[in-house]
Amino acid sequence: MSGETRRSELAAFLRARRAQVNRVAVGLPRGDARRGGGLRREEVAALSGVSITWYTWLEQAREMNPSRQVLDAIARTLLLSETEHSYLLSLAGYASPVVAGSSDPQHLVLLLDALVGSPAFALSSNWTITAWNSAYEALYPHVATIAPKDRNLLWVVYMDPFVRGLLPDWEITSSLFLAEFRAEAGPRLGDPEFRDLIERLLARSGAFRRNWEQHGIEGFSSRRRSFHTEAGQLEFEQHRLAPADQRDVHVVIYTAADAPTVKRMKALQRGAR
Repeated sequence: MSGETRRSELAAFLRARRAQVNRVAVGLPRGDARRGGGLRREEVAALSGVSITWYTWLEQAREMNPSRQVLDAIARTLLLSETEHSYLLSLAGYASPVVAGSSDPQHLVLLLDALVGSPAFALSSNWTITAWNSAYEALYPHVATIAPKDRNLLWVVYMDPFVRGLLPDWEITSSLFLAEFRAEAGPRLGDPEFRDLIERLLARSGAFRRNWEQHGIEGFSSRRRSFHTEAGQLEFEQHRLAPADQRDVHVVIYTAADAPTVKRMKALQRGAR
């Protein structure tokens, strides 16, 4: 989409949403019957903290570069949904907002539980493990008992000796995980939840500190994963899914790569009961 097309679409989108706003919901008196509902341009400008001239130019698709903060304010004024807010930002060239959530929706938990025999877990944006199925708990029993602040994939890879023992290629995997984490975190590395995790790992893990100083950047790719367990060597294909309605959550799934892994995984789960 060209710059001119983006500006035209942004302008049309704002006009359409402005006309649909419930005036009472934003603290204004009802409009008269002749004019109908919606907000005037000057009302949107005042509620968003911008000048009427500037906002008018935005709705006229003039060439300008609105800041993300101003677009966020306009989104609040127009009572945009999460999806509408993301669309507005995308038209101006910005990434979608980060949506915080304290728990995973029930349908996501049901998805994990349905993956019988395939270890699977959900990760938040800072790689906190927020949900998992029984197969993953059989593979990594500590996930259920570790302190909530430490239930983070990056933390356990570097700090839990059990995980180090699980991974025959720990040196490679730990470095790759950190490079993927860094690539995904990007500008959010300064956010408190990211900064706290990184500072704790820098203080506690020499391996993390060495890898962090390398500034490695890697995009996620599906790949083969090996694990040493009491049931024997397990070989999986690792995949990751992103639920459409939970943009800041990823589901990681390990699918058995061979028949022996299927058999050994069943034995591991029986032993965990």
